[in-house]
Amino acid sequence: MTPYTQKIENGKIHRTFTSDVDSDELKWHQDLRDRKVTIIESGGWSFQMDDNVPNKLLNAQQLWIPKLVWHRVIKGEGELKVEIEEF
Repeated sequence: MTPYTQKIENGKIHRTFTSDVDSDELKWHQDLRDRKVTIIESGGWSFQMDDNVPNKLLNAQQLWIPKLVWHRVIKGEGELKVEIEEF
């Protein structure tokens, strides 16, 4: 089971993480493709890449996540909504 719901629209992935997700489900992971992530709604969540400190996410912020780089999201108090483009 995934810690988010998602739909795909016009080749872009739209994911929502709810505030009631168990933090244990938000694991460090790697993706097989490069990704550009746009934060639609930050909800007080943070993002952390390997060997870096966590940073609070901001609405409209864009992140570039290279393939095979370890990263994770850290739960906030509201919903996290993102749009993902894979390359």
